[in-house]
Amino acid sequence: MISITIDNHKVAVKEGDTILKAAEKAGIVIPTLCHKDGVEHYSSCMVCIVKDIKKNSFLPSCSAMAKEGMEIDASGEAVIMMRKKAVSMLLTEHRAECEAPCRIVCPAGYNIPLMNRMLTAADYEGATNLIRSETAAEELKCISCKAYCENACRRKKIDEPLSIRNTRIFIYEHINRHVAADKVIDNNLKPVVQKNASIGEEPNLRKRFFSKTGRIEDNELKEWLKECSGDGTRYRVIDDFESASKEAGSCMHCDCRAASNCRLREVAESLSLKDPSGKIVNLPLAKKINHRSGLIFENGKCIKCGLCVRVCEDSKEEPVLCFINRGFISVISEPLTEEFDNTLITQTDICVSVCPTGALAKFR
Repeated sequence: MISITIDNHKVAVKEGDTILKAAEKAGIVIPTLCHKDGVEHYSSCMVCIVKDIKKNSFLPSCSAMAKEGMEIDASGEAVIMMRKKAVSMLLTEHRAECEAPCRIVCPAGYNIPLMNRMLTAADYEGATNLIRSETAAEELKCISCKAYCENACRRKKIDEPLSIRNTRIFIYEHINRHVAADKVIDNNLKPVVQKNASIGEEPNLRKRFFSKTGRIEDNELKEWLKECSGDGTRYRVIDDFESASKEAGSCMHCDCRAASNCRLREVAESLSLKDPSGKIVNLPLAKKINHRSGLIFENGKCIKCGLCVRVCEDSKEEPVLCFINRGFISVISEPLTEEFDNTLITQTDICVSVCPTGALAKFR
């Protein structure tokens, strides 16, 4: 065993353990993005950086080995500043949005993308329960709202916005009809008088960190159409679940599937960082969909941590993801000799589980 000091805490660890492992043993939290227990170290994101006080140098704690007598600063001002720089660099290339524009501008913060996904999958009970939970003891704000969500809908730049307001009102009225038919008496379900909704009324959602894509070119805008279903028929009048489902199928899903489970977002928020307005565009917005495994890959969200590459690097049974190109134009992709539909047929889930952003996800 060897002894090191981290933030004035003496820790006894095994020789060959990393500084990160020593910190975990001491109960000291060091953020990571490219690290995963059981996967070979890579040290690409530098978010786990710490300071060796005696040598006056910075080290990636996920790969730097603990040595006898080390004195480590894991939370000082200089360390936090370096972590902020590392995360800011990742965000500058991160062409993704945590939440769809329709939800960001919604005065009530309704989860519109989730509703559309449920309706597209014909999960009418799920969509109904979602709206029931969002309205609980008040009237649906869509009734008096000016449909800010539809004004922000990117689909309108291609043809026309989704009928979000009419869809939500139909489901809300369906809930109330069902309650009336069952003669359920519950004072909490009585609608209350609402003031006209305005963007400034929503207090919580807008204060959260939102990653942005930067400027979107016309050809990039149409990339989101890859996730639309149906024959393209649109419905402004929503009078049953069938029309609601077909209209929801035209949703482009501009949001991120990992919005509530994104390590990059969590770390950025913990460091009180704002997403930079300017983006370095190394790659266009593009979606690759493996229709055999259900894998969807959005390279614009990738931070090149390499976890998906390393977790499958011993695979010899099927093509897996790898790095191609060099330097700043290095990206993660399917092998040059393979099609994306032949990649990660059986190892999709493990790659999705280690991805620290929404770059890798399951389709629908």
